[in-house]
Amino acid sequence: MAMPRPATMPPRAPHPHCPSPAVSAAAFSVRSAHPRDAAELAALSQPFVRSGALRPRPFHLYAQHATDFLVAEGPDGALDGCLALRVQGAAAHDGRSAGVVYNFCVAHRRQGSGVGARLLAAALAEGLSRSLDALFTATTGSGRLFLRHGFTPVPADLAPAAWARSLDPRRNAQVLARVL
Repeated sequence: MAMPRPATMPPRAPHPHCPSPAVSAAAFSVRSAHPRDAAELAALSQPFVRSGALRPRPFHLYAQHATDFLVAEGPDGALDGCLALRVQGAAAHDGRSAGVVYNFCVAHRRQGSGVGARLLAAALAEGLSRSLDALFTATTGSGRLFLRHGFTPVPADLAPAAWARSLDPRRNAQVLARVL
């Protein structure tokens, strides 16, 4: 079964209820994370773990998989957003190469500033540079940012099998995919 081609979505205007961040998204750089970033990745993720938006991960997984992450770094060197991209091998049914975006979070004070959009755009570019055919993610939220970037809801059985099996059915996450 082939994955659906997503429709192109227009960019989102800033949310009217989000205060203007002191630092614009243009002032941030997006880079690959290093193992030395593990503590900051874990700390950045904790508010989202507490809210239930992210699954808890022990610190050693942040250290072990730090190189999966892209980070948004402010001019002061602080990490204000992150997401991880892991190549998972073939997607179910069609043998195409796929990646999974996970642990996506932006510090509360930077939400609505474009940091998340820049991180997601960097992940899409990374997927293309790795010659992936598709990216998958799972979200317990609305998924609006993913949808604006061309992801579409798909059945979990279209995703890489090992990753799909790792999803906790109690979280009732929606699986989204983007063909690259």
